[in-house]
Amino acid sequence: MTHTKHIRRLAVALAVPALLFTAACGSDDAGGSSGSGVVKVEGKEGEKPKISVPKDAKPSDKVVVNTVKEGSGAEVKKGDLVRLDFAGETMKGGQDLGNTWAKQPGADAKAPRTQVVQELGAQSAQPVMPPKVMDELVGKKVGSRVVVEGTAKALIGEQLNPQSGIKPADGLVWVIDIAGAKKVDKKAEAKGEQAATEAGLPTVKAEGQKAATITIPKGEKAPTDLKEQVLIKGDGPKVKAGDGLIAQYTGVKWEDGKKFDSSWDHGGATAFQIGTGSVVKGWDQALVGKNVGDRVLVVIPPKLGYGGSQSELAKNTLVFVVDIVGIV
Repeated sequence: MTHTKHIRRLAVALAVPALLFTAACGSDDAGGSSGSGVVKVEGKEGEKPKISVPKDAKPSDKVVVNTVKEGSGAEVKKGDLVRLDFAGETMKGGQDLGNTWAKQPGADAKAPRTQVVQELGAQSAQPVMPPKVMDELVGKKVGSRVVVEGTAKALIGEQLNPQSGIKPADGLVWVIDIAGAKKVDKKAEAKGEQAATEAGLPTVKAEGQKAATITIPKGEKAPTDLKEQVLIKGDGPKVKAGDGLIAQYTGVKWEDGKKFDSSWDHGGATAFQIGTGSVVKGWDQALVGKNVGDRVLVVIPPKLGYGGSQSELAKNTLVFVVDIVGIV
């Protein structure tokens, strides 16, 4: 699992069958080809697409890509962060390969649905969709609905796990709605004069371009409720539930002050969907409503972090410094 395990709660309904991939897989530059394909897609914008395949249809042994609806937004480029909806199925039998329209267990009924937020071209140890499928979004426009189909061999290749029950010649299809895209500056950080932390809260020293130094106050007990403070006030757009939050962050444990994670240790700014249960509750509660450009100190008790889970941090109070550097 990647470093994002310390923040992200993977949504069960977004994951492909557990054994579909043998390991994290890269992608190549072979690309797909435009063509008529055999898959038909129906459905209104914002709703789960209805996928139908003729009974006698044969999947292509090459990746086939169709834009069934072209959006009017910006063109997606390699390296962009994208926020998207998807539905994946086998072409024969309609076996579910995951989708973003399924209701998440325990999710707030009023919360926006969980979407995928991912950097195009970046490798993932836990891909939600095959990298070859994601690569086909490059050059498409925000607002588009794109259909990617082909055999498992064409779409997944050597990373297809035979224990999944899917054979190389089996047809697979993903329908993707591109909701947003944004270029990410991996070195971005909040700018401005930092306020002193409030009494009883950890102090923060951020020297730039590296993990912040967070010092736990001596003799202070960990708070049992969420604590937050804006240390630098930004003037960018307000963060809304459902946005892809682009952030720099550093996290330490209250109990011993030891750092357990930082975006600076893993290549810089990264992104998570916020306000949908995709991350720990403390992040959702503290960061929705803040502004791009804010630096926020967040103290998260176990009940809003990993309490009750199998995480090594289940009993810890977590202290984060988060720079909100963008939204997608």
